[in-house]
Amino acid sequence: MTSDRQPQQRESSVRVSTLELFFDLVFVFTVTQLTAFLADELSWGNAGKALLMLGVIWWMYGGYAWLTNTVAPSDAVRRGLLMAGMAGFLLIALAIPDAFGASGWAFGVGYFVVNAIHSGLLLRANPAAMRMLAPLNLLSAGLVLVGGFVPGDWRWAVWLAALAVQAGSPYLHPLSEWAINSAHFVERHGLIVIVALGESIVAIGIGARDLPLDRAIVEVALLGLVISFGLWWLYFGGDDEAAEHALDATPPLHKGRKAIHAFGFAHWPLLFAVVAFAAGVKKAIHYADAAVYLPQALLLAGGVALFLLADVWFRAALRIGLLRLRAIGAAVALATVPLGLVSTAGQMLALVAVLGLVLVMEKLRHA
Repeated sequence: MTSDRQPQQRESSVRVSTLELFFDLVFVFTVTQLTAFLADELSWGNAGKALLMLGVIWWMYGGYAWLTNTVAPSDAVRRGLLMAGMAGFLLIALAIPDAFGASGWAFGVGYFVVNAIHSGLLLRANPAAMRMLAPLNLLSAGLVLVGGFVPGDWRWAVWLAALAVQAGSPYLHPLSEWAINSAHFVERHGLIVIVALGESIVAIGIGARDLPLDRAIVEVALLGLVISFGLWWLYFGGDDEAAEHALDATPPLHKGRKAIHAFGFAHWPLLFAVVAFAAGVKKAIHYADAAVYLPQALLLAGGVALFLLADVWFRAALRIGLLRLRAIGAAVALATVPLGLVSTAGQMLALVAVLGLVLVMEKLRHA
């Protein structure tokens, strides 16, 4: 009787809690802000700033995902500290529009608060694992804090240094002390992806808010919805279960390294792809009955292509699913850019066709 009950108890203990979902909603506000930031000025420099900000923010979101995977927010103290972490993320999000200007201090302070709370909670819950990682986390947070107070050009350098510390820290730390609950870990990251994809749908509504509703806008809005649905299908079409099984099958000594590759590094460009596509859709609504300019066409095609490539990276890290068709699909998606210079709806219809063909071809390969 005891052995029959143990799996049920273990499964129930790894469910994502409603507090974690609430926390994720605050994080997704940073995605909303980054989308608006990118859409306001379509330039390579602005794209680089958005990518850098998302990188350092995503690292700390991942840290909280690892935190709640290790220790559930089940008592008042932990819940209160998580709420304080949410306040830090909210301050970061509010600072994003002018983070490389006058609001840099708020971005840095919010980030340091988020990091300090995370390190304190994990030092208490898993001191062996955090003995080496906590100083590296605080070093990167200190760099983000300092960067928020230095002039713009130096801010780039200091925040890039912080990102470099974050990217290198898993290789200075064995990660073998972390016990990862695969079901919780996969579900938590999957939920943040689906909520982020919802941002692309919100962007459609924001883009169309002050425009008269006509046939062209309805067509582009529906095409944007279908593309978002296609991206959802690519990510969630059975591969979330495969990802869970892949983590479960990984020896404990190597599970942490595989998790950071698949859900840390690979999900950074994947989420940026959602930001880029959402910004592209927001702009496309304004050109629904005409052609977009090159930056908008690049955002639409590049967002889809980057999502496909990041998903290939994610699958390769876990050794699941088919890779070649999605890599080819990314190249074909980029090839739709010239079409966008002729017709906005035409480019978006072509992107729908690319995603549909990838999904159909994969289905045929599996049959």
